[in-house]
Amino acid sequence: MNITPDTNVLLRILVEDDLAQTAAALRMLEQAAKLAITLPALCEMVWVLGQGYRLGRAEIAGVIRQFMDMDSAEMNRPAVEAGLKLLDAGGDFADGVIAHEGSWLGGEIFCSFDKRAVKLLTAAGEKAELLA
Repeated sequence: MNITPDTNVLLRILVEDDLAQTAAALRMLEQAAKLAITLPALCEMVWVLGQGYRLGRAEIAGVIRQFMDMDSAEMNRPAVEAGLKLLDAGGDFADGVIAHEGSWLGGEIFCSFDKRAVKLLTAAGEKAELLA
């Protein structure tokens, strides 16, 4: 069976804070031939792990890399890697994903009011502009 897990399913696997839901999520994981992990689910997961569970960037990046290493996991790897690159540099995973996908869609410049995102993307060689 090929499945697309919601963010809450991914979180139950990781944080194991509800025994019944964790068991159900792990059963699903064992049965899945393919685990289609979407960018929105990863962005939500990163936010919840950082804001709700207070995990650090390195821990969150490690979790994402564990999912990437799973044989059954399918995801937009270039976008996930762009998100990880920004996360590793001290920025937001979602900003890296947004910049990557925008470029893929034909956008030429990432525009934001977020000074850190613009600074980190520019330092990484991406075209980015801070709006005032």
